[in-house]
Amino acid sequence: MLKVSVFTADGTRPAENALVKISYTGESGQTIEEVRTDSSGQIPVLDVKTPPLEYSMEPSEQQPYAEYTVQVEAEGFENSEIAGIQVLPSVRAEQPVRIAFQVGAEFERLVIGPHTLWGEYPPKIEEAEVKPVGESGEIVLSRVVIPEYVVVHDGPVNDTTAQDYYVRYKDYIKNVASSEIYATWPDDTIRANILAIIFFTLNRVYTEWYRNVH
Repeated sequence: MLKVSVFTADGTRPAENALVKISYTGESGQTIEEVRTDSSGQIPVLDVKTPPLEYSMEPSEQQPYAEYTVQVEAEGFENSEIAGIQVLPSVRAEQPVRIAFQVGAEFERLVIGPHTLWGEYPPKIEEAEVKPVGESGEIVLSRVVIPEYVVVHDGPVNDTTAQDYYVRYKDYIKNVASSEIYATWPDDTIRANILAIIFFTLNRVYTEWYRNVH
């Protein structure tokens, strides 16, 4: 299942009556669904084709999810496209789309990379499991706190040219989880993985551990 929600660029207002076109990624010229958003900026939940469930339940040589492309057109807004939206069987994929007010004939296209369990990515940089925290200045928090935002470095840790983004903590956890686990897994397995992501993130915040400066 696939659900698309369309909002203005700042996320404060739904885009009503926006035209949403859905196609298979790689076949953007062949639209399989074409619907309009309602007053909440949403389209009805669509049933789309996906691979068999067993592909995502254990290691497989077959890609366990289908990839779709969403194109959005709305009067007074720039056209937008998101490619590579991953849809697994038996669960609902939700894709928010933010569109900017039209200032020219610009077109924004975002491409979602392969899932980390499917694509080939460089191995994680090894680091000590226990961080040294005895030196003055490494701890500025008196206790572990839930931050409102986390800073995400969009590139390798030593790449000083990569941009930093401020992302809401809740959105960060949600996005990391959806990138590292499959939603088809058992509930207890998903919860365990999300708890690990939360603990790792809060440890980074509390110890202020950044590999590019320590």
